[in-house]
Amino acid sequence: MFPTTPAATDRPDGGFTIIEVLIALAIVAVSIVAIGSLMATNVRGVQSLERHVALTQAARTVMAAGLPSHAELQPGTTSGQLDGYRWTVDVTPLGGDWTVPDADIPWMPELVRVRVQSPSGAVSDIRTVRLMQKPSE
Repeated sequence: MFPTTPAATDRPDGGFTIIEVLIALAIVAVSIVAIGSLMATNVRGVQSLERHVALTQAARTVMAAGLPSHAELQPGTTSGQLDGYRWTVDVTPLGGDWTVPDADIPWMPELVRVRVQSPSGAVSDIRTVRLMQKPSE
């Protein structure tokens, strides 16, 4: 009769082989690299969103503080700088003939273009229409 040897899992010195350990380490390394890549992409997205929000906030500030009231609005270009953001406000005729014969309308629509550029070079361009008082004839 042949002597029986216990199976590898039944032996007290049984364990993982070096190949199994290396495969497990490779899987862990790939998982860590994938998680790191995902986190880096997320950080870039958050930074881009923060820059966009700052640019939008600067544009809102310019529209609130940089645009005069209806009575003071004049055609032309105004520009300035606010916390490193350069801004320009252009007031031009909206286009078309807005005169109505035999009507006494004191207001004319004007195109107001607000352009804000961030220190990094990103641009926000907002266009709106405001009513402007007609010059006295």
